[in-house]
Amino acid sequence: MRIMILVALLAGSASAAEQHSDPLPPDLAHAAEDYDQAQIHNDGSALQRLLADDYTLVNGGGEIYSKAEFIRDSIAPGFSLQPYVVEHAINKVWSDGAVLSGEVSLRGTESGKPFTSHMRFADVWAKRSGAWRVIFTEVTRLPKPPS
Repeated sequence: MRIMILVALLAGSASAAEQHSDPLPPDLAHAAEDYDQAQIHNDGSALQRLLADDYTLVNGGGEIYSKAEFIRDSIAPGFSLQPYVVEHAINKVWSDGAVLSGEVSLRGTESGKPFTSHMRFADVWAKRSGAWRVIFTEVTRLPKPPS
């Protein structure tokens, strides 16, 4: 299953974990918002710009994807992702790097068939040549929350 379009980096509810999160610098917050929107809108050119060339994704099934594979799956015909909210965010930021993490419940279609997925993710961002890029993502599947 390639339902690993995942990360979003905007805060949801104010949990105890979020109270221990670092504030995001404006340029990182802007890059994170752009990344969210690129995923929701299947924007391959934005993903190309926001993901480092050496980007690696470890999905919830333990499979490893490159930047090219992630973008290919993100823009595949029949794939869509509905807008989502990141909850329970934990963000750690330093001068040229950051880990932005949270929990998301995703809904969308893959190969034209509906899916739902509940997961925790961690995106590692690096500031390279003055621009923030995602260099690594790891996903852990979670049980679906009670309705």
